[in-house]
Amino acid sequence: MGLTGIEIYKLLPKTNCGECGVPTCLAFAMGLAAAKAELVQCPHLSDEVRIQLAEASAPPILPVVIGTGESALKIGGETVMFRHEKRFENPTGIALLITDEMSDAEVDYRLLKINELVYERVGLTLRAELVALKSETGDAAKFTALVNKVKAGTEANIILMSENMEALGAGAKACAERKPLLYAATKNNLDAATALAKETGCPLGVKAESIEALTALTEKLAGAGIKNLVVDSGARNVKQALQDQLIIRSAALNKKYRPLGYPTIVFPCEMAKDPMQEAVIAAVFVAKYAGVIVLSDFSGESLFPLLVARLNIYTDPQRPMTTKQGIYEINEPDENSPLMVTSNFSLTYSIVSGEIESSKAPCYLFVKDTEGLSVVTSWAAGKFNSETIGSAILKSGITDKIKHRKLIIPGYIADERDAIAEEMPGWEIIVGPKDAADLTPFLKNWKP
Repeated sequence: MGLTGIEIYKLLPKTNCGECGVPTCLAFAMGLAAAKAELVQCPHLSDEVRIQLAEASAPPILPVVIGTGESALKIGGETVMFRHEKRFENPTGIALLITDEMSDAEVDYRLLKINELVYERVGLTLRAELVALKSETGDAAKFTALVNKVKAGTEANIILMSENMEALGAGAKACAERKPLLYAATKNNLDAATALAKETGCPLGVKAESIEALTALTEKLAGAGIKNLVVDSGARNVKQALQDQLIIRSAALNKKYRPLGYPTIVFPCEMAKDPMQEAVIAAVFVAKYAGVIVLSDFSGESLFPLLVARLNIYTDPQRPMTTKQGIYEINEPDENSPLMVTSNFSLTYSIVSGEIESSKAPCYLFVKDTEGLSVVTSWAAGKFNSETIGSAILKSGITDKIKHRKLIIPGYIADERDAIAEEMPGWEIIVGPKDAADLTPFLKNWKP
C-alpha cells in the first residue's frame, strides 16, 4: 500500500453517502488502506482519482482471476511472507494435466476425476479447480478439439499450455469466454503473446529461464499494458524452484519490486515421475508460495491430503472457521425427522454432522451463527441462548419441512430449555447428549 488512510481520504469525494457500505468516506479510506475494501465500492470517484488510487492501493502481489462466475479462481493478492503476520489471501489453485496426445478414453477418465474428486470438510467444499490443457503436437485443430471436449465436459477453470502461438491462439479463441490462463509468453513469442492477451482479455503466463530474464519480460508486458500475469521462473528441480519462489515473494513484498509482483505457477509434473511424489512436492509449493500448481495426475489418496494441507495453510489464523447459518439435511430427512441445533464453529458442525451421518438417522440440523464460537463458549458469551436460538429457528423456514414441534438442544445448554420453550410457544424442547459420540443411541429412541 503506497498511501495511508488519511492520504487516500484526501482524494475521496467526501460525500459520506454510505453507498460503499460504510457510513463515512474516512472509514472507507481506512478500509482501503487496510486492504479490507475495494475501489469499485465507491461510485463517485473520478476516472483520474480511480487510476491514481488503483495504482497506490494495489497489493504488492497483484491478484489474477482465472475463469468466470462463481467458480472463478482468484490467486495472488498476497501481502505477507508468513501467515501468522496476518493471513494468506487466495489459496493455491491445483490443476490436472490433459494433453492432446491422450486418447479420448484417457481424457474422459481425467475429466471424471476433476468432476468427482470433491470433498466436504468442516462445512467447506475441497477440490482441484483447474485443468491444464497442453498442446504436445502443436496441431492447432487437434488442440482446439481437445479444448472443446474439455469445455463441454467440466466447469473447471482452464489453463491453455503451448509455446506455439498458432495452437495457443486457436485454443484461446475456442474458450475465450471462460477466461483461461494462456501459458506461456516467452522471449521468443512475446509480441504475439501480448497481442493474444489483449485480444482475448485473458490472463497471461510468462516463462523465462531465470528470474532476471523473467523481470525483463514482465517489464515489457507491463509497458504494453499487460499486468494480468502469472509468472514462471523456469526452474524444474525442487531446490531451484523453491529458491525462486522465496526470491520472488520477498522481492515483491519486502522490496516492493513490481516486476516480480505477480502470482506464480509451478510444475511438479515436470519435477517427478510418480504422482505421490508430485503431491509431496506440491505440498511444499502450497506453503511456499505458488499461485497455481500443475500435476500430471492424481487420485483420491494423493489429492485429499494436499487439499487439507492447503485448507490449513490458507485458513485465517486470527479467525475461527465457520459454517454458514441455516438448515442442513442429513441422511435424507422427512417431515417426521428430528430437528437439532448447534453452533457454527466448523469443527463443532463437522463432529455433530459426522456423528449423525454415522447413526444413519435422518435429521435436520440447524446451524446457528455464533461467530465461530463453540457451543459452550458461545453460550457463555450470550450468542447461543434462548433468544438467539428461538428467533433464528422460527425464522428459518423449518416449520415448512417438519410436522412435529420438537427441538433437540445440546446437553451443555440444558439450563436454557425452559427459556427456549418460552421463546418458541407450542414447541417441546428436548435436551440431547453433551457429547456428539452419544448421538447414535440417543437418536434410536426418537419419536416424532
